[in-house]
Amino acid sequence: MEGVNNWKELTPAQKQEARFKKWLDAPGVKFKNREAEKLYKARVNRFIKAIKLEKPDRVPCALPIGYIPAYYAGYDLKTVMYDYEKQRDAWLKFMYDFGDMDTYGGPGLILPAKALEIIDHKLHKWPGHGLADDVRSYQFVEKEYMKSDEYDKLINDPSDFWLRTFMPRQAGGYAALAKLPHLTAFIGIPIFYLASFADPEIQEAYKTIFKAAEETIRWQQITGEAGRIALEEGYPGFSGGFSGAPFDMLTDMCRGTQGIMLDIFRQPDKIHAAMERLVPIAIEEAVSIANLSLSPIVMMPLHKGERGFMSQKQFETFYWPTFKKVLMGMINEGLVPMPFAEGNYIPRLEVIQEMPKGTMIWYFEYMDMALAKGTVGKRNCIYGNLPVSTMVTGTPEEVKEGCRKLIETCAPGSGYILSAAASMDFGRVENLHAMMDAAKEYGVYK
Repeated sequence: MEGVNNWKELTPAQKQEARFKKWLDAPGVKFKNREAEKLYKARVNRFIKAIKLEKPDRVPCALPIGYIPAYYAGYDLKTVMYDYEKQRDAWLKFMYDFGDMDTYGGPGLILPAKALEIIDHKLHKWPGHGLADDVRSYQFVEKEYMKSDEYDKLINDPSDFWLRTFMPRQAGGYAALAKLPHLTAFIGIPIFYLASFADPEIQEAYKTIFKAAEETIRWQQITGEAGRIALEEGYPGFSGGFSGAPFDMLTDMCRGTQGIMLDIFRQPDKIHAAMERLVPIAIEEAVSIANLSLSPIVMMPLHKGERGFMSQKQFETFYWPTFKKVLMGMINEGLVPMPFAEGNYIPRLEVIQEMPKGTMIWYFEYMDMALAKGTVGKRNCIYGNLPVSTMVTGTPEEVKEGCRKLIETCAPGSGYILSAAASMDFGRVENLHAMMDAAKEYGVYK
């Protein structure tokens, strides 16, 4: 990590402390005033102590804000996907109007629709592009972007597979890249590779990439202002990176659910080889992104490991081994992985509790939190999981009561972050206030 000369000589615990210090010190951030800096450090300390299973002043709270700022400002998802200035302004308005929060970030997960249209992006539908204008979310389009006989292409050369096979299938603007020759075919005489770029279709594909890149940079610069201002006001960002489990990477982006489930029976060895190939790539990418951030927390949405998709034996055979390697790889680099266990992970608790103490956060959607506290919660921080239905349709009193019960169950001894089971795309802002109020009223450690 930048600024630490003997990084390779440090233990995982020492690396974690160095990353926590960076998060706390916030190098490069020009706080609005001393009070903003004081609040920032208090908020970050609250999360650090919860992660380390030490008692903070109170239970930290990560509000499930989702897309609510867009609607709070009078816009909709389509508007803020296409108008980056309105996207930035909506998130800043919400921040200033809401007031005291433990953490707050900019609208980083809202895709830049203009850039997606430039490349003829096919992995998602969104409001105004494949979905009705008033739809409140975008939709992933699952397909077999990797065929059943293409495992070796991925295993032997992931970068080449991504460039010449996956990218042409996931965006119309990249289609001509499939015509490129394999780069390593010209080892020793790279000049011959240049002739490929004389193809007008390949030249047009790269022009499209350059145009989309310029649009993406514009989006990042405009919406990034919201995150910068939030930091200056004393609100720390929570997630500093993004990763996942190798089985999900192979399923979501390559084989699709049907394809991978058939492969489990027809060619399991290929699945294992591909996942092992993805492990170091996943670790390297997570570290690279986190090194650019202040927070060491890496968000990891989990999709196919839950009870409804596979048996316990399949989980222990196909899902957990390489996922654990990715977790350990990040932990060994001082990062704090935060798997978001979407769906029912109750049957997995006995397996996933075996991680090193004070190194990660488990975020649960559907879970008996008392069971979670008695298993994984003995060794690592747990996060969640007030039902989104309560957050969206309940009253502030119901939200506050639900939070009180969660705090009583999960907070004793520390190691708990209050939040909902998932982010809210719409709903009552009053319920977010109720959650924050519950953390302050019921979550105080004595």
